[in-house]
Amino acid sequence: MFPTQHIGGKLLFYKTKNSKYISQGEIASALPPNPEDFLSMATKSLILPCVLLLTLLHLVLGHGAVNSGQYPLVVSTWPFLEAVRAAWSAVDSGFSAVDSVVEGCSACEELRCDGTVGPGGSPDENGETTIDALIMDGVTMEVGAVAAMRYVKDGIRAARLVMQHTKHTLLVGEQASVFAISMGLPGPTNLSSSESMAKWSKWKENHCQPNFWKNVLPDNSCSPYHPRDSLDLTEGTCSKAKLMETIESRSSLVGPHNHDTISMAVIDKMGHIAVGTSTNGATFKIPGRVGDGPITGSSAYADDEIGACGATGDGDIMMRFLPCYQVVESMRLGMEPKLAAKDAISRIARKFPDFVGAVFAINKNGVHAGACHGWTFQYSVRSPEMDDVEVFTVLP
Repeated sequence: MFPTQHIGGKLLFYKTKNSKYISQGEIASALPPNPEDFLSMATKSLILPCVLLLTLLHLVLGHGAVNSGQYPLVVSTWPFLEAVRAAWSAVDSGFSAVDSVVEGCSACEELRCDGTVGPGGSPDENGETTIDALIMDGVTMEVGAVAAMRYVKDGIRAARLVMQHTKHTLLVGEQASVFAISMGLPGPTNLSSSESMAKWSKWKENHCQPNFWKNVLPDNSCSPYHPRDSLDLTEGTCSKAKLMETIESRSSLVGPHNHDTISMAVIDKMGHIAVGTSTNGATFKIPGRVGDGPITGSSAYADDEIGACGATGDGDIMMRFLPCYQVVESMRLGMEPKLAAKDAISRIARKFPDFVGAVFAINKNGVHAGACHGWTFQYSVRSPEMDDVEVFTVLP
C-alpha cells in the first residue's frame, strides 16, 4: 500500500509512485458512484497499476489506513530538554521537519545550552565567540550552513536562510554575518558575555594553556607562535614521544562543557526527515577554526529514504571521517541503527584511540540508538508514545 499522510488522526492524502500526494477528494471524483461500477471499470482498465487499484479499493470500501504512531519523532544530542520540547511542539502542530529543527536548535541557542551553543560561550584565543550551524533537508538533500560567523547570534536561522535564498551550501566568517543581517536577522551583536570573557581572562593568566597549537614555540606561553626549528624533526625518539604527548593531550581539550554541539534530527508527520546543528565551537580555538558543526555528513546527515544521524565531540578529528554520512550509508546497506553507530565510532577510535565523541542514529521507521568513545553520552528523544522527553544514556 502507498504511504499515507495523517493530520490529527485523520487520513488526508495518499502518496503515488511519483511521490505526489493526492487527496481523498481527488480520488473520489475520478471514481464511479458505487463500488460495483468501480470494480467493473478497474478490471477492464489496463492503465491503473495493480497496487494503486488495491489502494483505491481499500478506500472505496471504507477501510481507513492505520497510523503506526512512530511519527513525529525528535532526537537530540545531550539532555537539551527544552530544545527537544520546542521542536516537538512545532512538529506535533504540523510543522515540517526542517521548520521543527530550526525551532529546536534556536531554542538551544537562546538558552545557551551548556554554554557551548549560541552566543556568550567558547571564546577563541582572542576572546571572541563565533557561531557554526547547519541544516539539511533529507527530502531534497539541500543544505545551508554558516561557519565562524561573527556578530550574529541566530546560527540555525542564518543557516536556513543560506538554504532558502542561495544556491550555495556554506558561508563563512564576516561575510556570513553580512549576509545574515542583510536577510533580516538581528545584528551586528557582540557575541561575548561576562562569563566568556572571565573564562578567557583566566586562561590568559594560565599562560594560554591548554591550547590547540603543536610543534611551535613558545611551548607554554601565549602567542606569537613560530614553527619549531627543523632540527627538532631529527630528534628521533624524542620527537615521537612529543608527538604522542600531543595526541594524548587532546582529551583534556574536549568535554561536554568546552566543546559541544546540539545536533538534532526530526521526522515529521509525513515521515520526512531533517537535521540541524548549532555550536560556538571549541573553547580557546585558534581564530578562524571551523569544526564539524557546519560540515555535511560529519555533525549531521539525513536521507529521507534511510534515516538520519547526529554527532558531537572532537570535531577536528570527527570531520576527517564523516561519521554521520557513514552511519546513514551503513543503514542503507542494512545495518540496524545500533550497529551503524558503533561502526562509525569504532572507525575513528582505531586511528585515534584517545578521541572523544559520540553519534546517535535513527532509521526511517523511528528506531534510534547511540554510540560513543571517551565519555558517557546522553541523547534525548520525544515520540508519540512518550509523555515528555526521555534521556537515553550510552556507555563508551
